[in-house]
Amino acid sequence: MLSYTDLKKGVIFVMDGQPYEVLDSGFLRMQQRKAVVQTKIRNLVTGKVLDRNFQPSDNFEEADIEKKPAMFIYKKPLRQAQGKPGSAQALDEYWFHEKGNSANRFMLSAEILGEQGHFLKPSTEVTTVVFGDKVIRAKLPIKMDFKVTEAPPAIRGNTAQGGTKVVEIEGGGKVSAPLFINEGDMIRINTETGQYVERVEKG
Repeated sequence: MLSYTDLKKGVIFVMDGQPYEVLDSGFLRMQQRKAVVQTKIRNLVTGKVLDRNFQPSDNFEEADIEKKPAMFIYKKPLRQAQGKPGSAQALDEYWFHEKGNSANRFMLSAEILGEQGHFLKPSTEVTTVVFGDKVIRAKLPIKMDFKVTEAPPAIRGNTAQGGTKVVEIEGGGKVSAPLFINEGDMIRINTETGQYVERVEKG
């Protein structure tokens, strides 16, 4: 069992039958009261992020998870009407197969993948997190290379945006990059932060 003091960043635990990952935690001490742990946690099934405080009386089961390699196959864009007639919301599906077994396919939603979904390319190897025989998460390589498919021209003397501009990369993702980056360049991106790292190859 895990106590409230064990809920440190990166720990995965079970609460109300669901697996949660600790994104951030810290002690909060109040006068004449016992310290509590303030946390930001993410439900690994739904992707929802919560702010929760835990007390010394709280105990949790450590999540029994397994990590397996898998390969990304393709993204299937879906659109579903929401609310008023004519309005729609993209509900993309991301399809994978178990590494070494292309027949064993599974899908993760855009909601589960979050921003990392923008950086998935066909044949990218990911690390999946399995909880109760169900794949609940996929983790991309921290750094990946992408071709810039669209980049606005840099205007000399334009420092209003701090010397950066928004470019589009293969797959449709958009990132801020230095003004010298052009269409056709290969750039390296940190998939965890979504930030530009360096230019790998000039187009």
